[in-house]
Amino acid sequence: MKSPEHSSMRETDNNVQDVGFILIPGFALMCYASAVEPLRAVNLLAGRELYRVHVYSPSGELVPSSSGAVVPAEPLASAKRDRLHSLFVIAGGHPSGWQWPAVHASLRAFERDGVTIGGISGGPYLLAAAGLLADHRFTIHWEHAPALIEDFPGLKPEQARYIFDRNLLTCGGGVAPLDMMHALISARFGPAFATRVSDWYLHTHVASSAEPQRASLAERHGLHHPALLAVLEKMEATIEHPLDRDAMARFAGITPRHLDRLFAEHLASTFLQEYRRLRLEHARKLLQQSALSVSEIAFACGFASPAHFARRYRELYGTTPKKGRSL
Repeated sequence: MKSPEHSSMRETDNNVQDVGFILIPGFALMCYASAVEPLRAVNLLAGRELYRVHVYSPSGELVPSSSGAVVPAEPLASAKRDRLHSLFVIAGGHPSGWQWPAVHASLRAFERDGVTIGGISGGPYLLAAAGLLADHRFTIHWEHAPALIEDFPGLKPEQARYIFDRNLLTCGGGVAPLDMMHALISARFGPAFATRVSDWYLHTHVASSAEPQRASLAERHGLHHPALLAVLEKMEATIEHPLDRDAMARFAGITPRHLDRLFAEHLASTFLQEYRRLRLEHARKLLQQSALSVSEIAFACGFASPAHFARRYRELYGTTPKKGRSL
């Protein structure tokens, strides 16, 4: 969708929109509540039903969330394509638990029939597996981005809170669905009414779609030195092909010795130690969230050999990459 106001408006004679949610076992309860509760508030504040929510699962049963709470759901096969206005898939946990070919097929079928399709948190990964994200702008929770990029090399998620692109909606999850729903409600009923809904949940700061999912590097590290921040940002962007100390110093416009002093003074670390830590953190995510082999992950994170990778991984985490995959 270009913007929420361009969505196809499938509504009943009473102007009710039917919105469906596919819950994948292990979904985050916060994501689900942040998406569903604003729709409930619309009905309450309007004094009549304007949204009708349908909850589905691949098998149709009590679906366990990541916290252990369960939500009752209907079988996805019972969903009516000519009735739904939009359909969101919500997934959490590891991509290894997102292999649902029947869900992928259903998403494609609903999309062909003109239903607006959405993915929340890990949900965009299932949209990618269904082949729906090609030539679309999209986002995904920052934790799942490395796995998606490795499994679907042609796709590049943006680190936005949510994105509308033609007939697809994607959202990073967490509390970001509150922001996304505010935009959708505002497009349908106007900003004033959307603000009443947000106020209902004490959601006084409504973030724009382009706002970041994570705190800035300065906030995460508690520092404000521009050259050091530039180096740290460059480190995160060059995981697969790390730059050496001299090249990074030239990039920041400082001397290598000054670079060493900055890491010692502000991070109580060294350039090599911090770079290695970032690469190993990235490797740990790929071990837990992708099907790549240990050797493939070693090279994807800039290590010269699997043996070198395994040695450094054990030093930091106290276990082997193979065992780390199951943690």
